[in-house]
Amino acid sequence: MKNIVVLTGAGISAESGLKTFRDSDGLWEGYNIEDVATPQAWEWNPVMVQQFYNERRKNVLDAKPNAAHFALAALEEKHRVTIITQNIDDLHERAGSTNVVHLHGIITRSQSSVNPELTYPIDGWELKMGDKCELGSQLRAHVVWFGEPVPMIERAAMICAGADLFILVGSSLAVYPAAGLIGYLDPEVPKYIIDPKIPEVNVRGPVIKIEEKASVGLTELVSKLLNE
Repeated sequence: MKNIVVLTGAGISAESGLKTFRDSDGLWEGYNIEDVATPQAWEWNPVMVQQFYNERRKNVLDAKPNAAHFALAALEEKHRVTIITQNIDDLHERAGSTNVVHLHGIITRSQSSVNPELTYPIDGWELKMGDKCELGSQLRAHVVWFGEPVPMIERAAMICAGADLFILVGSSLAVYPAAGLIGYLDPEVPKYIIDPKIPEVNVRGPVIKIEEKASVGLTELVSKLLNE
């Protein structure tokens, strides 16, 4: 039984119909990132930011896990699998994966505006202005914005340091600090990269590149790992 660590990015959810976080035009669902994904945006126009994440939440709840998500869940049959995801959706969990670390939060939960450690499940897709935490502050999406600390990054680094095998799928490694996690791997650990456009990686040791979309590349790799 191997200790397999998987780092997933927007590419794995794109096949379920969810737009990638930053498209080629620099926009997310037609919005400038700075207008919807920063503390300043929340301060300037909380109504717009709340509406933006309500729409994203509705899209997530309507989406379904794809073959890549199910392949990773199946990998737990024979191996210890930890998924570290940059994604804010819950598709890994809905596919059956049981050990998922969300670096950037998860949109199906809310959090206090004054204490990010106070989080709550959301019933349905809509979080309303006037919905407050136990401290009396407005609830917002449980999502890490640009300019905010990434509270799970140290735990993720420790997980990577203990990997026997590493898989990167659907991530361009463009967003830090998540992109730096690959540097915590033992140089001798096999590293698989699955993406139609393989990102540049500067690491020592074996790197196996699979130039396929997530559903194809992961299905093939997981089948191989389960049959070894």
